[in-house]
Amino acid sequence: MILVEKERYLVFLNDVNKDKPNEFHNINMKECPFCNRDKLTDIIDESGPFILLKNKYPTIKDTCQLVIIETYDCNTNMGEYSEEYMLDLMKFGIKHWLRIEKSEEYKSVIFYKNHGPRSGGSLKHPHMQIVGLDDIDYKERIKEAYFQGIEIHKTDNCLVNLSQTPFNGFTEFNIIIKDDLSAITELSGSLRKIVHYLLNNYFVKCDSFNIYFYHLDERIICKVMPRFTSSPLLLGYGIRQISSIEKEIADKVKALYFS
Repeated sequence: MILVEKERYLVFLNDVNKDKPNEFHNINMKECPFCNRDKLTDIIDESGPFILLKNKYPTIKDTCQLVIIETYDCNTNMGEYSEEYMLDLMKFGIKHWLRIEKSEEYKSVIFYKNHGPRSGGSLKHPHMQIVGLDDIDYKERIKEAYFQGIEIHKTDNCLVNLSQTPFNGFTEFNIIIKDDLSAITELSGSLRKIVHYLLNNYFVKCDSFNIYFYHLDERIICKVMPRFTSSPLLLGYGIRQISSIEKEIADKVKALYFS
């Protein structure tokens, strides 16, 4: 008999989630908890508009969940930030993500962002999340092929491409830099452009996206994907799809933002 190692699953804590505010499901929610800064607790670090704090509603078992509040303003998004503001945010977030990873307190540390009603997030106020995973190494699930694709922009320190073998399917942009904090400027500028493209110039109306960061093989990689209703083929069969107009998408992004 062949013994197959049991896959590890994260455990979602429903008793914590029932009290969690959700702007997308509760249209009568009167107050954004991230706007009312005087009531914030468990703050770890603060720099101007940026705050790193413990997640008040840690809904995942065996993790350490942190939140980065990005702005004072609910009604903005990453595509509208100035170049300087975006760079400061990336420096703040990546610094803390890598610091926690380096501490070796967790098996792995993930850094990601939800934006919009189809992203899996619960609040409109711009924020990111850092999560230390006690028992799961996210890197074991990642293949190099997920970050290869049609080149959009390339310098000595930064590569932007459109994945031809995406992790989940359809449109996934990759921004890849050397594991050198001096390259964050290029990552920051490229990420701001990709987000702006998705929310303003994508070939269909898009109001939601996810951003995922990976620290692999002396590189920092950022994957950006628009979010819509998930494909039933992906959910039921694990069958991924790619768009028939990938080249056109890549060419448009290059012409609008990197020419």
